[in-house]
Amino acid sequence: MGPLDGKVALVTGASRGIGEAIARRFAADGAAVAVTARTVEEGDHQLPGSIVATVRSITEAGGTALAVAADLARPEDRARLVDTVERELGAVDVLVNNAAVTFFEPVETFPDRRYRLMFEVQVSAPFDLAQRVLPGMRERRRGWILNISSPAAIHPQPDAAFMPGGTVYGMCKAALERFTTGLAAEVRAYGVAVNVLSPSGLVPTPGVVHHHLDRLVPEEMHESVEYMAEASHALCTGDPATLTGRIAFSRPLLTELGLAIDASA
Repeated sequence: MGPLDGKVALVTGASRGIGEAIARRFAADGAAVAVTARTVEEGDHQLPGSIVATVRSITEAGGTALAVAADLARPEDRARLVDTVERELGAVDVLVNNAAVTFFEPVETFPDRRYRLMFEVQVSAPFDLAQRVLPGMRERRRGWILNISSPAAIHPQPDAAFMPGGTVYGMCKAALERFTTGLAAEVRAYGVAVNVLSPSGLVPTPGVVHHHLDRLVPEEMHESVEYMAEASHALCTGDPATLTGRIAFSRPLLTELGLAIDASA
């Protein structure tokens, strides 16, 4: 039995990339995993992947998974998502806020509609979902919340090379990190761990490749999704009394905890 055996995990943005890898890793350890995204079936989005495909890969490997379509920019969808997971699988023990909608445009010309959408999905949704699962975690005195961030949250120097049009993206991730550390301090006494995790290299997910961001970083600085999946597993199975309030990066965290993975597998 793994440390997630018998637990219920909810992973957002799990139709592809990092979210899919986290969902599969948690399911392999025994968790019943609910995955959500707007992309339900292959072909619903220009990028490959879907929550139906993620569930299929988990169940074919002998795991338990549930696909719940949701637009996390809509509060009513967020409420329905948690209600559905609790009804079908049980109370949420682990929440992973991975979903993101991202546009790369200069501040001067950034459309208000896109600005509000990014903050709704990347900041408001994690806040809302945390509020919805925390009462149960507090009552059971057990729970893990993990927010997925990015090195874009680090403040750039004015004369440094910077991701073109990445200011709003960095703002969202910086807000998510401050939310994480504040919430961790609030709920530590109740046995709930709250952490934030970023990749230590560029993860060439379908979205990253679509935006051509992989071309901006040398290949030797790329990182496979397995590092994020294993680091997420460590943060969502660790002792909430000691492993909480972290702004962590995947590879340094794995090294600190003495964990190794075979990223080529």
